Amino acid sequence: MVQKTLTLAIITEVFPDPPSWSLLSGVLAEAKELGAELAVLPEIPLNPWSPASKASRDDDAEEVDGPRQKVLSEAASETGVAVLGGAIIRDPDSGFRHNTALLYDGSGSCLARYKKIHLPEEEGFWETSHYEPGFEPPTVVSGLPLRIGLQVCSDVNRTTGFQLLGAMGAEVVLAPRCTPPQTYERWKLVLRANAVTSGCYVISSNRPAPTPDSLIGGPSIAISPTSEVLVETTDRLSVVTLNRETVEKARADYPGYLKVYPELYAQAWRELGDKG
Repeated sequence: MVQKTLTLAIITEVFPDPPSWSLLSGVLAEAKELGAELAVLPEIPLNPWSPASKASRDDDAEEVDGPRQKVLSEAASETGVAVLGGAIIRDPDSGFRHNTALLYDGSGSCLARYKKIHLPEEEGFWETSHYEPGFEPPTVVSGLPLRIGLQVCSDVNRTTGFQLLGAMGAEVVLAPRCTPPQTYERWKLVLRANAVTSGCYVISSNRPAPTPDSLIGGPSIAISPTSEVLVETTDRLSVVTLNRETVEKARADYPGYLKVYPELYAQAWRELGDKG
């Protein structure tokens, strides 16, 4: 029988330096005890929030299959829990650094790498000073009970990626982020809209506030394809079960059944590009 559900842990916790990396397996084991098959971590969870300043450090980034990636893989294989994490990875050809979401299955195999495309450059979020935008569109990932799509933080505010993933058959979009508590309501609004227009569950785990007056913090959230908020929390660990039938019903109802016209919009974007 084909499995139609996915139990997922939203982890609002980071492991920002090598001494703390060993704690990840314990948190995944806690998630497993609660029934989780997949754990979703915040944006670049094994780094400090590097873009807090414009100064980039060499050790914030790593090569493909570098130490942070090994930590994620080993924690997944030790516990049997799939994990969505991330790292700043140097491209082996160009040398460019990319903020890369990384999805590992319960055996520790890497199912997907997705490079964040939309990068802010403002106080506390000096991201273009640290890495380059990705240059590949998102894809749908198989290998887990539901089909997965990946976006990262500011990608949420350029909704084309979500709509593309929904049209490609994604059932869940994972969107780790690092955002301020002061703007949370705006993020929540856009995340809910993305869930409705893509016909996907949307799961977004946020980095916790390191200090009470930090620019970072605010809830993590899980949203159904109907826009219902299933989880909204700053707790370090929460669990939610997602169901394929909910996705199927949302796509049979309005606005899910509306026809998509990709060539029409592609032509409009090309014309805008031609005008500079």
